Amino acid sequence: MKISTKKIKQISIALLLASSLTSCDIEVIPQNSYVEESVWEDPATVELYINGMYAEFKNFQFGVFPGLGYDNATDALTDIMKFTSNTLGNGTVNTLASNANQFSPASVGLNYWSTGYNRIRRVNEFLKGLKTKSKLTADEQVRYEAEARFIRAYVYSWLARIHGSVVIFKDLDQYALKDNERASETEVYDFMIEDLSFAAANLPKTQPSGRANKGAANALLARVAVYAGSIATNDRKLYNTDPKTGIDQNLAKGYYEAALRATQEVDKLAAEGIYDLDPEFAHIFSDKNTKEAIFRVDFVAPAITHQYDLGYVPPSDAPGNALVYGVPTAELVDAFQMADGTPFSWSNPTHAAQPYENREDRFYATILYNGAAWKGRTIRTSIEDPVDGFAAFGSTGDPKRTVTGYYAKKLLDESNTTFVMNRSTQSWIELRYAETVLIAAEAKAQLGDFPGATAAINKLRAKRGLNNVNVTNLTTAMRAVEHERIVELAFEGHRFWDLRRWRKAHIQLNNVQFSGHRISSSGNTASFEVVSADAVNRSFTGKLYYLPIPEGEVQVNTGLTQIQGW
Repeated sequence: MKISTKKIKQISIALLLASSLTSCDIEVIPQNSYVEESVWEDPATVELYINGMYAEFKNFQFGVFPGLGYDNATDALTDIMKFTSNTLGNGTVNTLASNANQFSPASVGLNYWSTGYNRIRRVNEFLKGLKTKSKLTADEQVRYEAEARFIRAYVYSWLARIHGSVVIFKDLDQYALKDNERASETEVYDFMIEDLSFAAANLPKTQPSGRANKGAANALLARVAVYAGSIATNDRKLYNTDPKTGIDQNLAKGYYEAALRATQEVDKLAAEGIYDLDPEFAHIFSDKNTKEAIFRVDFVAPAITHQYDLGYVPPSDAPGNALVYGVPTAELVDAFQMADGTPFSWSNPTHAAQPYENREDRFYATILYNGAAWKGRTIRTSIEDPVDGFAAFGSTGDPKRTVTGYYAKKLLDESNTTFVMNRSTQSWIELRYAETVLIAAEAKAQLGDFPGATAAINKLRAKRGLNNVNVTNLTTAMRAVEHERIVELAFEGHRFWDLRRWRKAHIQLNNVQFSGHRISSSGNTASFEVVSADAVNRSFTGKLYYLPIPEGEVQVNTGLTQIQGW
């Protein structure tokens, strides 16, 4: 088929604009036209352009955080994962986790500002062109606007998590100003909810994989709204005096109601057979057809791949090449319950004698432990094994083996034996149905509907083969929700942000060291010694609930003030 020169030019322009991820200050007036005229002449180029903007989701795939650059980086700031290295680069996460003073306007530590605002500008350029130059039908324009606003809300959801109060850009006209001020945290969350409400109302029920649909918009809306409700409930201006951070407690109820309504919209789609809780937990992360996936990022070899397996497989999978960035903590391992739904306890002699027997299915899908079957062999993490065995944290700079006695199994592709050369292609699920079920449970609990919260929690537990629980007050309900989020969503990038929105991080991540199990074997028996996986205490102060804006951004935008306290 012959392609015209004009068509080639259109596609090239669209791809160039869509794939642009270079940093730019948000206050710089764009010098180029927001979208070349030719992009709007053919619907195919518009499709390419919107497709390219979904690249933003790859900034956070597999728990990556921009700048830190490693999968599961934020989980390693918490009690569920330990990074193995104590050198800068691979071990930067450990430095941040152990020293709150590493965060400053000059070195934020978790910095998404320029990348996020670059994407927001691109979205606003697209929306301007869509309204002024597009030759699409009215229905097509509305759908593309809904997709663009979904992407914009996703970007803002990260900026809000980090800073709380940030600059809202609704259109291109604001870029001409040099004094763009921060909006209040309430205004930021309301802006996201406005974008996502529009997206949910105007997106179709189904779209190709990697494209937003009605379920994705409602799932993200539920996440955003429950975050806002959590901050309104728990912050109470205890940690920052900035007048634009924090959300009024009186607004919490409205946010929880919005979150609940959004989960109910997802439930309606589930009732139509679009979504469901997968009865096989391990299949969720290996089956691209799982109904748990509401919004996922797919990969196709050889052009579009990732390196998750290289970063997390046990060393014997690829001797001399496996990187072993992070490993599960003993705290996470112990959180998984027994198969009958009762808690695991080292104080129980039966449990202690065979700690990996008769555990719940999520344990076996998430953790590689001493004696686990893996790729046709048995994993040995005891000190006697020179390859996969335990190495004390700090004994070498980059041990590239477990420092806790465990490896992370969840998200790995057990069938992939050529990942060193060919990389990996398993999907990243950004939004899944189980999260919306847990958001519903949390929202109902916060609204005082404890029977409803109980039903939501048990809906998930039943699919995971566990017994029912009963929550009768807010304390027991939130304890159950937190437990389920820890074991259900482990290594999916939620734990750090959960502890921050609940304002529990300064308690659970401060002045404490997390643990591993030093296992030694003798014949068919093994002994387990609890050891610290940290060289020094973790450090998290209340100040870190609102991280500073990079100082360079404050210097060039005369209206942008630093968050108070930094």
